[in-house]
Amino acid sequence: QVHLMESGGGSVQAGGSLQLSCVVSGVDSLNCGMGWYRQTPGKEREIVMATLGDGSTRAIDSVKDRFTISQDRATGTLYLRMNNLEIEDTAVYYCAAMSVNLSTTAYACQVRYWGQGTQVTVSL
Repeated sequence: QVHLMESGGGSVQAGGSLQLSCVVSGVDSLNCGMGWYRQTPGKEREIVMATLGDGSTRAIDSVKDRFTISQDRATGTLYLRMNNLEIEDTAVYYCAAMSVNLSTTAYACQVRYWGQGTQVTVSL
């Protein structure tokens, strides 16, 4: 069982910066990656950035040049550094832990654990 706890959200003016943290407790032997998702009212939760077990990183185009994902290997804490924030970045941000799904043919790497979310609000 893995427990995720986010922090670092808040209100910031456009152009400002925030850093989100996700403290990870517990062990998942099938872990294949960690990521940050976000969701706004009426919309589906979308992936923002992810770091995978093979060392690769995934990111949506709108944040590639502004956000950075990192993980402290010693503590497991996951970070999302967000620079030059835009109003469109306003959302609840969720930390996610991914596991290999052995019930799928391709052993897909899928989100298995979620944090409770932290609100990020960007204003003019």
